[in-house]
Amino acid sequence: MADLQTEARVSLSQVGESNVATGLPVLDHLVGELARAGRLKVSLEVAPDSVDEQAAAAGRGFGRAISELARADGAAGVGWAILPADEALAAASLEVADSPHLWANVDFSGQRVAGIATDVVSRFLEEFARGARLNLHVRLLEGEDPQHVLVAMFKAVGAALGAACRPQLPA
Repeated sequence: MADLQTEARVSLSQVGESNVATGLPVLDHLVGELARAGRLKVSLEVAPDSVDEQAAAAGRGFGRAISELARADGAAGVGWAILPADEALAAASLEVADSPHLWANVDFSGQRVAGIATDVVSRFLEEFARGARLNLHVRLLEGEDPQHVLVAMFKAVGAALGAACRPQLPA
């Protein structure tokens, strides 16, 4: 499968901010939440195509960009976080890995948020983990509303990424 035209840049920031244009407004919002929670400056743009491939290309491109930060000299390379979004509570933990993978306990098959199937978001996270070469674990601890669940998940992933890309704190 050929990669779509994707432009992705990520850097550490004091205040997370994003400029995201994936063609999927809900995914743009979720990546913005991730950037704020991780105190990352994210620029991500994907050329239009099918919804599924846009999400996959966005995940791959973003993953490749974050991979450099997570593997930089002095970066912790591991991170974890637990964050809420209204009634939802999610946890994420990650580490740089030679055999990347996503593990999640959330099944969104058959659900839609803001007009798109939420398995598109799962595809984004799978491709992100591969592109970033991370073992990524995402766990939903509480939550019923699919939109709140997604926001909590992305916030937790963002905060875990922020920790993994910054210097490891002394013990």
